[in-house]
Amino acid sequence: MTPREKMELLRKQMSKHGFDALIVFRTDPAVNFGFPGHWEHLMWLAGFSGSAGTLVVTAGFAGLWTDSRYTLQAGVELKGSGISLFPSENQSLSCIQWLEKNLSPGSVLALDENLTPLNIAVKIREALQDKDIKIEYTKSLTGSIREDSPAPSLKPVLDYSTFFTGETRREKFEKVRKKMGESGVDFQILSALDDIAWIFNLRGSDLPFSPLFEGIALISRYHEVLFVEEIKLPGEVKAALMKDGVSIKPPEKIAKDLSGLPANSRILINPAKTGLWLSRMIPSHCRIVEGKTIPAMMKTRKNDTEVSHIRNVMVKEGAALVKFFMWIEKNRGSKGITEYSAARQLDRFRNTQENYTGMSFPPIVAFGENGAKVHYTPVAGRSSPIGREGILLVDSGGQYLEGTTDTTRTVCLGSPSKQQKQDFTQVLKGHIELAATVFPEGTRGFQLDPLARKHLWQDGKNYGHGTGHGVGFFLNVHEGPPSISSNTKNDTPLEEGMILSNEPGIYREGEYGIRTENLVLVTYHSKTGWGRFLTFETLTLFPVDIELIDVSMLSSAEKEWLNNYHMKVWNSLSKVLSRREKEWLKEKTRKVK
Repeated sequence: MTPREKMELLRKQMSKHGFDALIVFRTDPAVNFGFPGHWEHLMWLAGFSGSAGTLVVTAGFAGLWTDSRYTLQAGVELKGSGISLFPSENQSLSCIQWLEKNLSPGSVLALDENLTPLNIAVKIREALQDKDIKIEYTKSLTGSIREDSPAPSLKPVLDYSTFFTGETRREKFEKVRKKMGESGVDFQILSALDDIAWIFNLRGSDLPFSPLFEGIALISRYHEVLFVEEIKLPGEVKAALMKDGVSIKPPEKIAKDLSGLPANSRILINPAKTGLWLSRMIPSHCRIVEGKTIPAMMKTRKNDTEVSHIRNVMVKEGAALVKFFMWIEKNRGSKGITEYSAARQLDRFRNTQENYTGMSFPPIVAFGENGAKVHYTPVAGRSSPIGREGILLVDSGGQYLEGTTDTTRTVCLGSPSKQQKQDFTQVLKGHIELAATVFPEGTRGFQLDPLARKHLWQDGKNYGHGTGHGVGFFLNVHEGPPSISSNTKNDTPLEEGMILSNEPGIYREGEYGIRTENLVLVTYHSKTGWGRFLTFETLTLFPVDIELIDVSMLSSAEKEWLNNYHMKVWNSLSKVLSRREKEWLKEKTRKVK
């Protein structure tokens, strides 16, 4: 069926239930970064593959709101669908404003309980409470017309070894309970799958790019309950959990357990990570405490064991990237070499590395003008050939038992133009500025964001995405709450042990895109009379394309940083490469003067 045909089926269902409008969020019941295919309702309806989107459907209208990362991509994917595109940096707010202006008094707005985050539902109710608009709840209205929806996964859950985590789940339980006591919280509901995987030292394969499994957890100051399909727990995993005092129950028992909580219990939930369906199960005799969950904050600070593993995995990742970019240079312009086939080849090179389990997100391999689509993902049969001349942007990452990676490199195939070198160098200068900065403890990401942009700003340029996101440890490649962006509402301070990306860029519509991304670790720098200071250690190990640099634009300090970084890349990777690969890397890491 085409998107138009699907919309008509959906409208018939809406009419049957008396709904004048329906909102479909691109999420799942646990408000995850990525999620299983049976919750991909928005993509199925609209044909839009971006990771952020909100769809509003009425009897005579369909509109999609998405942010600047996906504006160009959405314009292509929505063509001919009858769905209007509304670029917006705050999708939920803009969508709500449209509803305020366009819904008539007496209208009925439907919210899918399974696909609506609690914090967004609250904003919608507040915005429409004086508009005489009734809000009703439904469950999977889109799912009811989707005949090809895949079945939920029943793949087994992995008991993730303390060799990798550095801490047993019992140790994590005790730390979490202590913090709950300090904050006066009696219970916390964990619906974010990365929180659950982290605290229980479990991993799964229910999601396409994150090693997570579907479930819910209820944590008290004395006990832990994991609500999961028992068939997914191998005997030894179940036995290990029970030995550690974990109660295992089927997901449908969550409502009964919540209803039995003592009166006046203080329950911690994160409204941005809790689905409307789950919040409606919390009994009125309990007191809801809103905030970031304790595991969410604790897992952002990687321990020494995790940091040691991620440093080692960067050598594996770097070696795979060397093989890949050598392959690109050899095969560019060859018949049959496309963005999609290149992405597949990169996965094959990673797969030669021990403990590689799969990609950490859909790979971005974008040649020429496709690079200007910030989160462009090549599709089989619809991707561009990689020619002999042009800018190639590759943003890709892997999931290894030793950690999660995310690297972006922009390379020039052929000879770069003056404009391309200027753009690339300004992006690189911003990258170095951020990587080398020293900042006082307590600094927020939005305070550092301008460092990555200032060289672009001085020339009247900018980019529309954040500069850095948190990264999980064999979890989600996008891990909140820490970030580096212009969002001043994110008040999470950067702390030692956090891993984030450093990825400024520039995008010229119809021409090319440029982005340079490394992962960085927040580390201790010094202590003075003015307090403790922190800095970044760059973790990613792969050279920056020297051919794209206008060396005359670099300061002596920037040249020194780049040369030191390339020396580190050479010293780390040359030990694991073949003679031919070492020769290639030696040239790519030559000294810039």
